[in-house]
Formats: sequence, structure tokens, C-alpha cells
Amino acid sequence: MTTDTSLQHNIGGEKVPGHYLPDSLNPNGYQSLTDVLARAVGQFADLPAFTSVGQTLSYRELNEKSDQFAAYLQHETNLEPGDRIAIQLPNVIQYPVVLFGAMKAGLIVVNTNPLYTPKELEHQFNDSGVKALVVFANMAHNVEKILAKTSIKHVIVTEIADFHPTLKRLLVNSVVKYVKKMVPDYHLPSALALNDVLAKGKGKPVNKVACKPEQIAVLQYTGGTTGVAKGAMLTHANLIANMYQLSSRLSSIVDDKNEVYIAPLPLYHIYAFLIHGLTLLERGAHTVLIPNPRDLPGFVKELKKWPFTGFVGLNTLFVGLCNRADFKALDFSHLKLTCSGGMPLTHAAADEWERVTGCKIVEGYGLTETSPVVSFNPIGQERIGTIGLPVAQTDIKIQGRDGEALPQGESGMLCVRGPQVMKGYWNREEATREVMTADGFLITGDIAMQHPDGYLQIVDRAKDMIIVSGFNVYPTEVEDCLSSYPAILESAAIGVPDDKTGEAVKAFVVMRAEETLDVAALRAFCKENLAAYKVPKYVEVRTELPKTNVGKVLRRALREEQA
Repeated sequence: MTTDTSLQHNIGGEKVPGHYLPDSLNPNGYQSLTDVLARAVGQFADLPAFTSVGQTLSYRELNEKSDQFAAYLQHETNLEPGDRIAIQLPNVIQYPVVLFGAMKAGLIVVNTNPLYTPKELEHQFNDSGVKALVVFANMAHNVEKILAKTSIKHVIVTEIADFHPTLKRLLVNSVVKYVKKMVPDYHLPSALALNDVLAKGKGKPVNKVACKPEQIAVLQYTGGTTGVAKGAMLTHANLIANMYQLSSRLSSIVDDKNEVYIAPLPLYHIYAFLIHGLTLLERGAHTVLIPNPRDLPGFVKELKKWPFTGFVGLNTLFVGLCNRADFKALDFSHLKLTCSGGMPLTHAAADEWERVTGCKIVEGYGLTETSPVVSFNPIGQERIGTIGLPVAQTDIKIQGRDGEALPQGESGMLCVRGPQVMKGYWNREEATREVMTADGFLITGDIAMQHPDGYLQIVDRAKDMIIVSGFNVYPTEVEDCLSSYPAILESAAIGVPDDKTGEAVKAFVVMRAEETLDVAALRAFCKENLAAYKVPKYVEVRTELPKTNVGKVLRRALREEQA
């Protein structure tokens, strides 16, 4: 399917990934992400921008503090435009300050998961050539272990309540460190406190850095379709285009200045980064950041404070919340939009969310390499089980094993081309060539099909496919069936070796409170809804399933465990 390709800009006669920015996807003429903030500040200066842990930053304060951080970087360090700075923070209001401050100084941001192990940190920092790091105090002990093995020369540490008034800051930070013991001891003698850094930058001028849309804004690390974590080079053009691609889908339901959105997914993840850090920011929305969404009681307590109009999450989070009585008791009268992405949305989760909140879930699809949005369900025309229609200026192709384009209704590899597709992988030309076709399509690694009306459906990840007696079994289909079984809260399906069929389906299930599993009854249920070869041969009950930091079930971890 091709959408409005006549408006795409070419460079040297070709659509170069990461470079082109169609005028239709840049009506305000932005050259960089800092231009997005500047315009938002001009329109919404005194409105709340971000809140976390009881403290709110207005758009004006966000701009002022990010100026201070930029000034510090320019006047107090030897960092130059194009150098990389890692941001290792959870969802706290310091994140957008550091993000936009770094970009105002012309630096490339390397988003870093606070939960990374020292080994993972060492790889990412060295692969990207990071020279500066802003780290959450709770994770600084891991940085200490590998700092000497990196090229990092500037370390800045922040604590959870650093932007609170003095007395509350001291109290909250002390409780977190000494009472809750959430900050392990660390020794980073050259590190500076973020508040001290901002004080040094206050009053100093920010030298505007000339930036072109095709320059890299963010290195977003991902495993991609295969192999070791790689840095997807996302340019200002990529992110600005994708911001407008998503915004056009939300325009009928998002009102400037009047939205309160809940952000349980981390801003260092590209999904939340694009939605909360850019798309909603440009519209003057107020984003409530949730630092620890796994603390469901604390999460629900925070939700009680806000007349929230929007909620951005994913399947496992929807299931977990709807299983709680305190969540069901909340006031959802203001909720207009719930967005889902990051993992397939099951029918059971979507139905339960709508029953509890009265709000339908709108599902989209994307990946790190596409900034991330590829497709999104049109508001009011949602179809659960699909990922909607491709966003503007986006070409998609369903590709067969030999690279041929498949007709509608057939499943094959989903390939994407558009202005949101990354420039490539950082310092990995061969890996880039492996995922890019000669005609500029990104090979996503996802198996998909296109319905006659253009709606796309993700069948599954190619690498997760199970082959039983020569038949393809897609775990998502099995999991969707399992999750609709009343006694099951969550599920995951993988393939395990089998002497007779090559592979067999094994299911891992988490039961609802006070429920037990009747395996025979479950198999009978599955046989009513699935072909015989798709019915799980083995079923194992777990108290929980392994998940990523954003809550996506890790089938890979289950496969490795079984191996």
C-alpha cells in the first residue's frame, strides 16, 4: 500500500532514509527538535508540561532549565556538537530538561535503560562513543563498575526529588536513600550533581547550534531483527516527520492545551519518547510521568489525583490494572483515548479495558528503526486485532521468501519505506544493508498481512514462529486464545523440540487470583478455537512471565530457559 508518495522529497534522485522531510509533514518548518520545544513554549508557556513525584514543570520552566543545562555543556565542558551524551533516567521531570538541553547544545542523545547491567552499559557506551552521562542516583553504582572502561569524561547524577523545593527535596531524597534504601552506595568522585550543573549554567548565554534535519538527533539502541544491540540513527527529520504522522491520526481527539496524559512507559523508549516527548508536547498537553509502573498500588494512587484524558500503555499493563479493584473504582469520565503499542493487543485485554474504563483502545504499530510509528488505527474506525492503516507518506510491502511482493490476504515479511525510517545503524554498514532493500524498504522482521480495505495485521515475529509438522504456528494467535480463557491472566507460547512433529507448542500461563488450571478443560477450549496442530501440547503455570522494562513478554527468555 502506498500513501501520498508523490509528496516525498528525493535527494540525488533517491529517497534516502533519515534525510528527507516532506513539506506536508513539517507545516511549521522545523529544522530540529529544539524548534518544536521553542514553538510550544511560545504558545503554552505557563501551562504544565510534565509532572512526576508530585512536582510539575511548566513549559516556560522546562525551557529555562534546559537552557541552563545547554549553557553548562557549552561553557563548562569541552563537548562539541555531534558528541554523544547518554541519558540514563526513569520517568522523572529531569529527563525532558536534560534531553532538550543536550539538543540545544548540539549533542546526540543516547537513550539508556536505567535497568541495564554493567555489561550492557559498557557495550552501549563504547559502541556509541559516549563522552557524557546523566545518570539516576539509584543506578550510579553500576556506572561505577564500568566507567574506567569507557570514554566518558563528564558524569552528572540526579536524585528523584531534585526539582522539588529545598525542604521537600531533602526529605524525599533522604527517605528514598536511607529509609527505603533504594540508592546503593557508589563512588564517582568526579561526578557533579544536576542541580549544581544547572546553577553553573544559569545566566550564561546559549549559543544556537545550526542544525539540519538530516543530522542525527538520537541513537536509540535495539536488538533489531537479529544480533547484538545496535544504535538506530534517528534524525531530526525522522522524528519530526513521525511526530506529524502520529499527530494527524490523533488530531480529531487531542485538543490543544486541554489534555492530561498518563505516561507509564519510559521516555527513554522510543514509543513514549515520540508520543509524550514530541507529539503531545507540541499540542500543549500535560504529561504525568510514572517512574515505576510496576508498583501498581502506587500507580493507581497517582491516577486518583488526575482527571486524565489520555492513557498510553501496552497489553500487560492493561491486564494488570484491570485486575485490580482500586483501579476499577477510579473516575474515567474524562478518558477519551487509550493508545496501545509495543506488543500485540489481545481481544481479551481490549474488551476488559473498555468494560472497566468505557474507553476503546486504539492500537498502532512501530519499531525503533521507524521512529517508531508505521501504522495506527484511525480514531472512530478502530479494528481490534489490526494495527490500522499506514500513516501518511508511508509505503508498505508484504514480501515473500524470495523478495517478491505478495498479494493482499497473504502473510509475509512486512517491509516499510517512509521519512520516519532510520538513517541506518551507527557504525554498522553491513547490519544496515541486511535490513534495507535495494529500493529503500526496511525489513521489519515481522510477519504481516493486509486486508482488502488496507488495514494491516501483524501475525507474529518471524523469529518467534513455531513450525509443527510443517505448519506455521504464530504464538500471538495461540496467546490470544489462551488470554480469552476466563481463568488465565497472562500467557506466552513458544516452540519446543518434539520427536514426532519437529516442534510442539508449549504455553506458559499466569492464573487469575484464586484460580487453578484444569489442563484438560483448557485444551478443550483451545480445540474449539484453534486448529489441532496449534493447540498447546505442554502447559506450565507460572507466577509471572519474564518481561522487558516496558512490560513486553520475553519469549526469547523462555526459549533460552527451555534450551
